[in-house]
Amino acid sequence: MITKKVNSVQDAIEGIESGMTIMFGGFGLCGIPENTIAALVNTQVSDLTCISNNAGVDDFGLGLLLHKKQIKKMISSYVGENAEFERQMLSGELDVELTPQGTLAERCRAAQAGIPAFFTPAGYGTEVAEGKEVREFNGKMHIMEQAFKADFAIVKAWKGDEAGNLIFKGTARNFNACMAGAGKITIAEVEELVPVGTLDPNQIHIPGIMVQRIFQGEKFEKRIEQRTVRQRN
Repeated sequence: MITKKVNSVQDAIEGIESGMTIMFGGFGLCGIPENTIAALVNTQVSDLTCISNNAGVDDFGLGLLLHKKQIKKMISSYVGENAEFERQMLSGELDVELTPQGTLAERCRAAQAGIPAFFTPAGYGTEVAEGKEVREFNGKMHIMEQAFKADFAIVKAWKGDEAGNLIFKGTARNFNACMAGAGKITIAEVEELVPVGTLDPNQIHIPGIMVQRIFQGEKFEKRIEQRTVRQRN
C-alpha cells in the first residue's frame, strides 16, 4: 500500500530551501496551512517567493514570515490587511507581483493540469499586460499568462487519508484545491488523518496522486480576518 504520511510537520517541510518558490493555499485566513507556516518561521529559510491569494495579517499566516524577512517576493491578488506588507512594499524591501484573482487561480490550475500557458482578457490594457504576448480572439484582446512553476505547494484540508486523498470543508476549498498538485512537491496538512479506505470515494475533492506528503496538524487557530455581525434589534 502506498502511504504519503509523514510523522511531523518538520518531516513535511524537509527539502524546503532558501530561494525556492512556494504556493500557500487559503483565502484570507480561511483554510491556510497554519502548522506548516509556523514551522517555516522557526527555520532559517529565506528569500522565498510566495504565491498566495493574500499575504496574511501582521501577526498570523504569511504575515509571520514577512515579519522575519523570510519572503523576498509575493505573488498575490489581495494584500490589504497587512501593514507590514505595505511597509516592506513601499520601502522597496519586498518585490510584489499583483495578479487578478481569476488569473492567479488559473495559473495554479494550469500548473496542476500540466498546461504551460493560456490566454485571458483580464488585465489587457493595464500594467498587468506589460511585456506579455497579446492576441485577438473573437474580436477581443487577450494576454498570455504562464502557469506557475513552484517547488512546493502547501495546502490545508479538513480530512485526508494516508494515500493523500483530500476532502475540504466549506470555503476552505478555495485556492487549496487548485494548488494541490501544482508544485513539484505538494504538502497537505489536515485536521484529521484516517487510514486508506476510510473516505467515501464520492466525497474526495483531490485524489492522492496530487499529494506527496500528508500529516495531521496539531493545532488550528482558524482566525477570522474581519468579523462582522448583525446588530441586535
